[in-house]
Amino acid sequence: MDRRRYLATLGATAVLGGCAERSETGSGSAGSDDTATTDGVATETLATGLEIPWGVGYRDGTLYLTERPGRIVRLIDGSVEPVVESVDGVRHVGEGGLLGLAFHPSEPYAYTHQTYEADGGLANRLVRHDLTDGWAAEPLLTGIPGAHIHDGGRLLVHDDALYMTCGDASAAPSAQDSDVLAGSVLRVTLDGEPHPDNPFDSPVFSYGHRNPQGLAVRDGRLYSTEHGPSVADEINVLRAGENYGWPEARGPSDDDRFTDPLAHYSPTIAPASATFYDGPIEAWRGDFFFGTLKAEHVRRVRFGGSESRRDSNGSDDEPRGRDAVVEQERLFEGAYGRIRTVFTGPDGHLHAVTSNRDGRGSPVGADDRLLRFTPA
Repeated sequence: MDRRRYLATLGATAVLGGCAERSETGSGSAGSDDTATTDGVATETLATGLEIPWGVGYRDGTLYLTERPGRIVRLIDGSVEPVVESVDGVRHVGEGGLLGLAFHPSEPYAYTHQTYEADGGLANRLVRHDLTDGWAAEPLLTGIPGAHIHDGGRLLVHDDALYMTCGDASAAPSAQDSDVLAGSVLRVTLDGEPHPDNPFDSPVFSYGHRNPQGLAVRDGRLYSTEHGPSVADEINVLRAGENYGWPEARGPSDDDRFTDPLAHYSPTIAPASATFYDGPIEAWRGDFFFGTLKAEHVRRVRFGGSESRRDSNGSDDEPRGRDAVVEQERLFEGAYGRIRTVFTGPDGHLHAVTSNRDGRGSPVGADDRLLRFTPA
């Protein structure tokens, strides 16, 4: 089957999936009874009964997940095993709670993004956990503004640095202040100090963000997905010191102060994650994927092309071939409800976790679920 026909087949499958009633059952382990196959892609249920899974990470080949109310679990031999039953101090309010998860690349540490109570209100913090001491917690960065909504939450370790997305904490003007940690993407050392290459002598890497929840790296470039209000969800390439416009700009603008997104979505679809795929499904290789909450599908995006962009002086800027969105596709639309996090595992397969128990979905008996997409 050629690539174009294969993609067309997947698109038809996504539409059909949206018409199907979601299953009320699931055993919580891998197996033939928990696998659905449609036109070249098998969807395998690896775990069920999760409670608002959010962050994911692998250590020594084992998958760990955070659950927003405050639990950390891992998947062992097809079963969900608690690691920390309740992380101390986590405040599960609104969109906040125990969010992102990342692991140190060489030392026995994990990092989590947490909402907690501070001075009678809500704040967010970056915490390091010692895996040799029962996941003992050490706050590295505290006092990041928090709220019932727009807490960001994604963590990513890349090039000996830790990146952390921070929403505007429902105070939109703060996103235009590079001295405020809300409404920004932070970059710190693996010990939690401001990265020495940061542009503002602070943890702030980029600013002008509303509620970014996805981070992924490709060829040294940092990509992000971000929630808009009722318009202009965004995909961005993040660069040190750049201002992404919120709340003064929504999507592309004519204002040279602001960096335009690679893609924007109106009405909003609520993109909640980001990953690049290099697995065994040939038609997906090299593509960018994210989960959507409001639109209830997995989005596939292909970047490419040969058009060059020219700056105001008429000289060639970087090739637009890296940036241009040349193809998009909605996958599994409506089949699994709200999709929070999509990610690729060590085996190269695409995975996703649902977020149907977060108060905004319509959960069925198996929710929330961990899914894996493989060639049929």
